[in-house]
Amino acid sequence: MGDFTGIQWTPSSAVFDPGPAYAKVYSAGVQSVNAVLRSMIDEIDEYWDDRAGQPSADAASAVVALCDRFHLVARQLRSRHDSRATLEVEDEYDVQDLLHALLKTSFDDVRAEEWTPSYAGKSARVDFLLKESKLVIETKKTSKSLGVKGIGDQLLVDIMRYKSHPDCGRLICFVYDPEGRIGNPKSIETDLTGTHDDLDVLVIVAPKGM
Repeated sequence: MGDFTGIQWTPSSAVFDPGPAYAKVYSAGVQSVNAVLRSMIDEIDEYWDDRAGQPSADAASAVVALCDRFHLVARQLRSRHDSRATLEVEDEYDVQDLLHALLKTSFDDVRAEEWTPSYAGKSARVDFLLKESKLVIETKKTSKSLGVKGIGDQLLVDIMRYKSHPDCGRLICFVYDPEGRIGNPKSIETDLTGTHDDLDVLVIVAPKGM
């Protein structure tokens, strides 16, 4: 507060015509206040950590980083002290459980299994919703019975469904492929990533290359 209390608002001595003198000093005071406020705003922009207690300004980037490192975390969990029980990521539910835990490290409000609007006569559940960021995360896991064609078909249906979801402004589809069943991960990412009728879609396949 010292920056404000030191600002002068009246002439320091008596003057013959006080009107212009008061106006001049008052104008200088307003300019000083503006300068102090601008300095404070600049400090906030530079040093304020907006991640404390709320999603980061770029929630999508944080989710992408978690997806990119998902396989490293899943692999590390297998190496427990004294061979204690751990989470083996064997199906889509395991992927959801581990990703949910990872999302909690960056976001306070992670909502699981929200209903989606009906599409083609069927409704489904959202895997994860970051409501404040209007970001939906859908998870998939490849298997012997679910390869690249099946994954692609499912993602196309998901994209059509989420177009009408009121809280979905952006959709991130995370495809976990630990066995490398998708021969060309970049192709499915490129083909489906983009804008679909105003819905921003990002597809991530991980890991890439075995």
